[in-house]
Amino acid sequence: MVASFPLRLVQFVLIVCGALVGAATTVIWVGIPILMATTWLVRGFGDLERRWVRATLPVEIPRTERAPEVGGWVRRWLTRLTDPTTWRDLGYLMIAFPLGVIEFAVGLVGIVLVPVAIWVVPSLGWLHAQLAHALLGPPRARRAEAKAQRLQASRARGVDAAEAERRRIERDLHDGAQQRLVSVAMTLGRARAKVGDPAAPDALRELIDEAHTDAKLAVSELRDLARGIYPAVLADRGLDAALSAQAAKSPVPVDVSVDVEPRPPAAVETTAYFIVGESLTNIAKHSGAGHARVAVWREAERVVVEVTDNGRGGASLRRDGGLAGLADRAATIDGTVSVVSPPGGPTVVRADLPCTW
Repeated sequence: MVASFPLRLVQFVLIVCGALVGAATTVIWVGIPILMATTWLVRGFGDLERRWVRATLPVEIPRTERAPEVGGWVRRWLTRLTDPTTWRDLGYLMIAFPLGVIEFAVGLVGIVLVPVAIWVVPSLGWLHAQLAHALLGPPRARRAEAKAQRLQASRARGVDAAEAERRRIERDLHDGAQQRLVSVAMTLGRARAKVGDPAAPDALRELIDEAHTDAKLAVSELRDLARGIYPAVLADRGLDAALSAQAAKSPVPVDVSVDVEPRPPAAVETTAYFIVGESLTNIAKHSGAGHARVAVWREAERVVVEVTDNGRGGASLRRDGGLAGLADRAATIDGTVSVVSPPGGPTVVRADLPCTW
């Protein structure tokens, strides 16, 4: 607050003097280049303030899209002059100076008085952050439009992921349990034909044993398929037990750490479960890792999932790849998946899953 006051003063003086002198001398044409320079200063100071706010205050200013500039220098200046972002920058800079005077005084007092430094300074910083977010960020309509576009893309990816899951279930049923049940029916039909034949008791017993074995295999395959849709241990005992069971089946040693209290919604738990499962499968098949770690924790209204391994690295979110499928699954609940995997490792797959959407 103290160090930024000289910048606030310079910004305010240059912009106000440039605007007044430019407006007053426009009739003799001298004011036009002055106004152009002032407009350029407003945009430059606005970008500088965005960087300052990101660096010093706990607020992230969304990326601002400016109107595209084409044509000659006069037309480009008119585009800047009519761009709403330029006027929002100007409004912020004009408010920031009187606020900066107050911040300068409070900052000096806070250096001396501990209560001011502890309670007043953070509150004033929060107020400044809200002002910066409202004026330096995109307008509310643009933010709503960007959110709508993101949700539309998320919905489309979710539909694709659901369709891929449906095809997988259909394929597993057709190639697995359905074939087993057909075999059971055929075997029982052959056994029924031999019922009452006193010369074929051994053959009848073999057919019944064969049908019994196929029926047990079909039940096992159906159980595995149901576990792939929604594992019972996840519903009954929660994410910690379900992920521990996954880690116990992995051929690569896995450390599991889960702290998600209060328990997140079922959709979040299911997404986290399958992200960890797919990541551990990829580690076992492709990474050459000797050890992996799964960490899941809760941060306010979101659940963070991190899967780390010490393999060879080089993983990426390629289109139609396994990791891209994880991103599509996370997108169904407005979550995101990121991958950091430099050559030589380690590889970190991180998913941020909101608990409200």
